[in-house]
Amino acid sequence: MQNKTFKVFVVLIAIIIALMFIIPILWMLATSFKTDQEAFTAGIKWLPKVFTLENYQYSLSDNPDTPVLKWIGNSLFVGISGTLLVLIVDTLAAYGLARLDVPFKKLFISIFIGSLTIPWVITFLPLYMEFNKFGLLDTYAVLILPYTANAFGVFLLYQYFRGFPKELEEAALLDGANKWQVFMKVVLPSARPVIWTLAIFTFMSIYNDFLWPLVTTNSPEMRTITTGIAIMQQGSFVSSPGRLMALTSIATIPAVLLFIIGQRSFIKGVNQTGIK
Repeated sequence: MQNKTFKVFVVLIAIIIALMFIIPILWMLATSFKTDQEAFTAGIKWLPKVFTLENYQYSLSDNPDTPVLKWIGNSLFVGISGTLLVLIVDTLAAYGLARLDVPFKKLFISIFIGSLTIPWVITFLPLYMEFNKFGLLDTYAVLILPYTANAFGVFLLYQYFRGFPKELEEAALLDGANKWQVFMKVVLPSARPVIWTLAIFTFMSIYNDFLWPLVTTNSPEMRTITTGIAIMQQGSFVSSPGRLMALTSIATIPAVLLFIIGQRSFIKGVNQTGIK
């Protein structure tokens, strides 16, 4: 009886937490289909009296002052490029630390783990000054390169590679494969769920970042969608909640699609690495 009561309590808590996340999203979608007048006067009424797509049409229109499609393209390009670089660098570094005889291996691992405790805001100003010195502000390089040094990804993959059966690698070596072939054809395919997990974490972190793109970009064509939304909120959309919610709804589509596509691999990867 106590176990059933506890399970019911846990389910209720889970439902409440889920509603806390779902309700704002539903309100955002409902408002995006309302006229501005109705959005201001509807009060607690959720569903619009008359559905309109004008907010989406205006948000996606070709406006030189607010190039929304360009902002979304920038966010996708930066997110995909940064994610690919992280996956390449982190998989090689993690496998090298887990399997190869790297000098000062324990020291490197300690540095990686220790760097996870350092708040990113501490490195913000030195990183900004470094890119400014090389004249890379307001470029794609300043939006992509800072994300490639991902200690979390190295640690996540290192945990998996360290537990990977050595017998499989030894069998491949006996069959004539070299270490690179073992890594590419034996280890990486089995690590696909963990790599998907890292890809989702990384892409969503880059895609949703706001402060770094806001500080390091000045021209409208180099803005990302997060900074673009902030500009529109303080600019032409300040009195247009319908258009602002339509723009925000459009901005959430790539991240939601990525999570839906990689959901199974994400859950499996979390279970394999023991991350809760």
